Amino acid sequence: MKILTLIAAIALAGCGPALAGQTSPAGSTPAATSAATGAAARAGVTASAQAGPAGVSAATDDYRLGVADKVRILIFDEPSLSGEFLVNANGKLSLPLIGDVEAAGVTTTALAATIQRKLADGYLREPRVSIDVLTFRPFYILGEVNKPGEYPYSSGLTVLNAVATAEGFTYRASKKSVVVKHAGEADEETVPLSPDLRVRPGDTIRIKERLF
Repeated sequence: MKILTLIAAIALAGCGPALAGQTSPAGSTPAATSAATGAAARAGVTASAQAGPAGVSAATDDYRLGVADKVRILIFDEPSLSGEFLVNANGKLSLPLIGDVEAAGVTTTALAATIQRKLADGYLREPRVSIDVLTFRPFYILGEVNKPGEYPYSSGLTVLNAVATAEGFTYRASKKSVVVKHAGEADEETVPLSPDLRVRPGDTIRIKERLF
């Protein structure tokens, strides 16, 4: 009897390490699995944090500034040089130290590079510049709307949204097409009026009178 008990005890002892090491199907220990899960979660958070600014940047990288656009310029570690600035009637920004900088028709990326270069020329050592567009130049809507005039632009604005802002069509309005003149362009363009027709900052929209 004692011999049988001893054999059973040896068998259980031999299984002990195997039972202790038994974990997920992947073959890792609970501690390793927990560490891997934590690392993956941290990697996911990091990737998400990095993707956010990149998306915002891409949204404005190809936008060309114009008169009446308002931007925030951040000079890293130089709060006295940072701030909010308006593109003036001459298409320029008046900035501390470096004076007037051409902004109209320039992307925020190109403008940041210009400011950085000017600051590095005798003012700051290795300056870093970041620019965000705060408010866009207004758009104008004329013709057969109840309240024609100048209105503030908002991202994603459509022509139908613009008409609603101007208190809707008059009873004489043509709803088949619209005349659009983009900022900086000399010619107008007549385009079909559709729900997804977008307005750009500085556009002039003209609603025509319908032909009876």
